[in-house]
Amino acid sequence: MPKASLTEDSRAATRAFEQWLGQHLSLLEPDLELKHEQMAQSVSAFLRATFYRFMQRWFASAGDLARAPLVLAVGDLHMENFGTWRDAEGRLVWGINDFDEAYALPYTLDLLRLVVSAGAARRDGNLKISLEDAAQAVLTGYQAGLNAGGKPFVLEEQNSWLRELTGKSKDPVRFWAKLTALTPLERPISTVSPVLEQVLRDALPDGATVRFAHRVAGLGSLGRVRVVALTEWQGGWMAREAKALAPSAVVWAASHLKSGLEKTGPLYYADLLARAVRSPDPTVHIVEQTGQILGPSGQSYVVRRLSPSSRRLNLLDLPRGCDEAQLLEAMGFETANIHLGTPDRVSAIQADLKARAKGWLLEGASKLLEGTLEDWRVWKG
Repeated sequence: MPKASLTEDSRAATRAFEQWLGQHLSLLEPDLELKHEQMAQSVSAFLRATFYRFMQRWFASAGDLARAPLVLAVGDLHMENFGTWRDAEGRLVWGINDFDEAYALPYTLDLLRLVVSAGAARRDGNLKISLEDAAQAVLTGYQAGLNAGGKPFVLEEQNSWLRELTGKSKDPVRFWAKLTALTPLERPISTVSPVLEQVLRDALPDGATVRFAHRVAGLGSLGRVRVVALTEWQGGWMAREAKALAPSAVVWAASHLKSGLEKTGPLYYADLLARAVRSPDPTVHIVEQTGQILGPSGQSYVVRRLSPSSRRLNLLDLPRGCDEAQLLEAMGFETANIHLGTPDRVSAIQADLKARAKGWLLEGASKLLEGTLEDWRVWKG
């Protein structure tokens, strides 16, 4: 991986990144302003919103950690990038649920960022576990996942503790009330993007009466176009969402630091989903759109189901006294499920893990957490 020194602070980096991102998709200024406000609220929010800055710090300081075996990695991994969905059998499944920033990266990066997110949550008062214990839990789970060859977290007759901890569905009444209260798009979607309209209609039953709305959600992707299609069908509501995709911020961070990498790159979202050990949500798919009016030609979207069962983990919802180490161990195992999608690197990863000095994950996470805190303080002013 390339190495470079930091030449700007988090504010300058954000301006440069958003300028680059705007070359790949249409950015919604009101949503970006909201994102900037939320970035100042907590270390965790800042970390979630600034994967691009995390990658700058990684390229500048990772050292030996960057020489680890490459895998198709999540990239933007953090504790709130886990959640639940329904698989093809209607079973509730838990795991990593966002791959916007997927890229070929050293396996160490995903582990480090996950531990850094635990440290940020502790700094915000949302977790009690120490950074040392968090690192140990993640590493224990990761190694167990590699050794077992992976296994999805289906929350049925197994994993009852995880179902009770994180798998409870949102209240359907409140969920649908909030979603159906979204303001409809001011213009017919066909005037914005006829292809996108057809993609969303195709994801819902034939003959359904569909209405479209813009949804404000997420943090890392806040500012991108999100279009929701809603229909009331056979006694209840259904919804699909299309979210705009762009090349991973890994590409920007590398090219911005003059590493010689290209200024654009392929999307790995679909590839990662197809290769990982998981019981997938059958509604999730990637659509390439061309000839659109809203944004540059060739825009891609991830389309997925919205439902009370499809929910992101919110650390504020964790019950008091929950076993945080057990949760982080499961997150480490699920990270192995993703990395096992690069099967020819598993033996090399296991050998690399054995060769690393004790405490490497804690040491690396401590350094990156301190850098994130520094960047957050600059952002807050």
